[in-house]
Amino acid sequence: MYLEIVTPEAVLLSSEVDSVSVPGINGQFQMLNNHAPIVSVLGKGEIKVFTHTSAVNTEKISKLFKTDASDSKILVLPVDGGVIEMKDNKVIVLAD
Repeated sequence: MYLEIVTPEAVLLSSEVDSVSVPGINGQFQMLNNHAPIVSVLGKGEIKVFTHTSAVNTEKISKLFKTDASDSKILVLPVDGGVIEMKDNKVIVLAD
């Protein structure tokens, strides 16, 4: 699936990924390839990007991302809120 994470300042990530986990207002949820279309509001928490089989160029990723302590193939981005849309294996996150 293709993931774009956009803030008012910049595009933080635009790449193929395995899955993404986001902080919904009712709790954390994860989307995999071929997930049903969805639009949701995000709460405060962490976006986790799973890149185990995807070739994400970590050198080009903003310094705002960190890696998960248990797995270096999981990128973590703290957010205060936002909106997410998934449709046709493309996820767009508009993050605060």
